[in-house]
Amino acid sequence: MKLADLTTYLDEYLKISAYEDRSNNGLQVQGNLEVTRAAFAVDACLASFNAAVSAGAQVLIVHHGLFWSQHIQVTGMHYERLKTLILNNISLYAAHIPLDAHPEVGNNIQLARLAGLQHIEPWGQHRGDTIGFVGELAEPLSPEQLSARLERHIGPGNRVQATGHPARRVAVLSGFGVDFTAEARAAGADTLITGETSHTWVHPVSEQGLNVIYGGHYNTETVGVKALAAHLAEHFGLDTVFIDLPTGL
Repeated sequence: MKLADLTTYLDEYLKISAYEDRSNNGLQVQGNLEVTRAAFAVDACLASFNAAVSAGAQVLIVHHGLFWSQHIQVTGMHYERLKTLILNNISLYAAHIPLDAHPEVGNNIQLARLAGLQHIEPWGQHRGDTIGFVGELAEPLSPEQLSARLERHIGPGNRVQATGHPARRVAVLSGFGVDFTAEARAAGADTLITGETSHTWVHPVSEQGLNVIYGGHYNTETVGVKALAAHLAEHFGLDTVFIDLPTGL
């Protein structure tokens, strides 16, 4: 298919222009104008670019792109990354907040479904946009049980900060969503599923009385990329490949 047709579809399907985002979402680097194979990865980096070359892809679609609304000199590693894309005629397409928020293939709706949530509703305001989800478990689970359920889908390595109370109503926000703990409590959630935390958030989370499952920034953001790949494969018959480059974080 034509690159222009693919990017037009993605721009509309993901509602790229609808979200306030530091990421310069959409087509960031233009390459081959014909696409027969699309590679997918969480991060735009030299390793994912080289893997896309090895996979014979003409486009790489990522969650974390190269351009974040600031000027970057084309030197050093930034030069090496761009050179790899350009010399191999590979396009780069990025979808950050739009892929977190999407109601069908987004990271957060995918995590909510994998967690087994029911009666799922939009939740979580980011710069005026609702990007997360909240829902109910069919029956209460301990945070450890819910974490184990998630790990069966996203991989091992979860960290659980538990209150001693079971999980019933669960809010979901991938990546660094730990700063949404107060908003989760306000929505009636007793548990938050997110990606990562930092030292400074340990005590504030404890003081909120909220169970938090940290699934890893990387692991919680593979699910949307994979779901988008599956959607494009089904919709267009496009050959797709997922490039797995876990960071352990």
